[in-house]
Amino acid sequence: FYSDCMTPKNTNGNSGKNPKDTNATTTEDLPPANLYVDRMRAPQALKAMLTNQAHALIALEIALPAIDAAADAAYQRLKKSESGRLIYVGAGTSARIGVQDGAELLPTFNWPHHRTGFVIAGGEAALLRAVENAEDSADSGSKQIANLAVGQNDVVIGLTASGSTVFTIAALTAAQQFGAVTIGVANNPNTALLNAVSYPILLATGAEIIAGSARLQAGTAQK
Repeated sequence: FYSDCMTPKNTNGNSGKNPKDTNATTTEDLPPANLYVDRMRAPQALKAMLTNQAHALIALEIALPAIDAAADAAYQRLKKSESGRLIYVGAGTSARIGVQDGAELLPTFNWPHHRTGFVIAGGEAALLRAVENAEDSADSGSKQIANLAVGQNDVVIGLTASGSTVFTIAALTAAQQFGAVTIGVANNPNTALLNAVSYPILLATGAEIIAGSARLQAGTAQK
């Protein structure tokens, strides 16, 4: 399987799930034995998968203060200039979710195209076909940030379900060093991404109905 990554670091916005809580379930954990979908008939499996998706809404409700803090920080930074960009960073499924969101900014909100950017592990080709080991390249993540000339007018959002994607963490670390507002969205607590950004958001969705398949409820919460 493939596992892929806005509160200030006091984590007050995640009162229901502490990012440091090592007892919380993660996207890699196995579901209970009675929820193994490969042992169910199709109607039961579909119902179990739908029920599992509901965890995304619970995680989002808990994280609302964190999202509010990050959104306000992004707004305050972007309104200061006419050149500041909203830049999405991710690998695999998380990259695709970022691109899906960013691509709609112009037609939906009339957000200027030149003020949107993407940093994708493996490049644009990886949106349609997996690029082997791209998510493990720290060098590529930091270089893409440098190549975009990220600076103090920009807001950079990194998404990774695991919270440990090397490419995404390196890109956000570089963006932080260049003075950008950095926002990290992860679905697992106590992870490197949440410690690397100014505004971490923990969406603690827990174990997937299909272990490690973070495109399911974790992906729903990220979107």
